[in-house]
Amino acid sequence: MSCLYLLAQVAGHPVAIESAAVESVVDLGEVTPTPLAARHVLGLATLRSRVVTVLDTAGALAGEAGGGVPRRAIVSQIDGHHYAFAVDALDDVAEFTPRPLAAGVTLPGEWARATRAVIDRDGEAALVIDLAALVPGLQQMSSD
Repeated sequence: MSCLYLLAQVAGHPVAIESAAVESVVDLGEVTPTPLAARHVLGLATLRSRVVTVLDTAGALAGEAGGGVPRRAIVSQIDGHHYAFAVDALDDVAEFTPRPLAAGVTLPGEWARATRAVIDRDGEAALVIDLAALVPGLQQMSSD
């Protein structure tokens, strides 16, 4: 069954996020660091008169900092809270039919836990990721 997906770049890789999980896409302003937060929590930002937690999506998936100051983000409401997932770039919104990963394909680290499927965009594979799988705290609850 086909569905609308937002296409983006994270850690240099094409990814797709189901449009139902996307509240908005934004240009990030100042991000205020939060002490003692999980390693991929960049901090807090004010977006449209509300405070959101800004997450380093590349850091959450690849286990390494995304590098640089994040400029673009995907905003999603998860478990009643708003999160801004920093991305390298936002590409397009289009309809695709997802398919399971091929047998024997293994993904490193958190990519494996967050990936739900794969789509084909003009001969290039993009992993369909679940943003909720990247939220600290929810990660631990889903693995218990």
